Amino acid sequence: MDSNYYVIKKKAVPEVLLKVVEVKRLLATERFMTIQEATEKIGLSRSSFYKYKDDIFPFHENEKGQTITLAIQMDDMPGLLAEILQEIAEYKANILTIHQSIPLNRVATLTISVEILSTTGNISDMVNEIENNEGVHYLKIVGRE
Repeated sequence: MDSNYYVIKKKAVPEVLLKVVEVKRLLATERFMTIQEATEKIGLSRSSFYKYKDDIFPFHENEKGQTITLAIQMDDMPGLLAEILQEIAEYKANILTIHQSIPLNRVATLTISVEILSTTGNISDMVNEIENNEGVHYLKIVGRE
C-alpha cells in the first residue's frame, strides 16, 4: 500500500519535527507571541519551522469533531471538483467551507474545510484518494482544529 501519511510513535520522530509541533502549540496558546519569539524559546531556527510547519500535526486519538482544512492545486477540468466532493461525501465527512480560486493558466486552488464526524471513514485514505485524482497537482493539510 502506497501511503503519504503515517502514524509513528513520538520516540521515532526527529527532534526538529517535535520542536515544530511545540512552536505551533505556543503560537496557538500564547496570544501575542511571534514566530521569531516562539522559535527562539523552543530552540528551533525559523527556517526549519517554515520548512516543516505544514507537514506535521499532533495525532489525537479522538479526531472526531475536528476540522481539517485542505489546500488542493488542481487543473481546471470539468467534473474534477465534483469528483473531489463525491469522495468527501463517500467518507461521510461534513463539508464546512469551499473556496475555489479563479483558474490561472488552467490551474485553480481549492480550499476546503471538512468536519470529521463519528461516521467519517479513514481520513488518510480520503486524502490519498483525493490526491490521486487525475488533474490534482498537490494536496496539503493546511490546518487542523
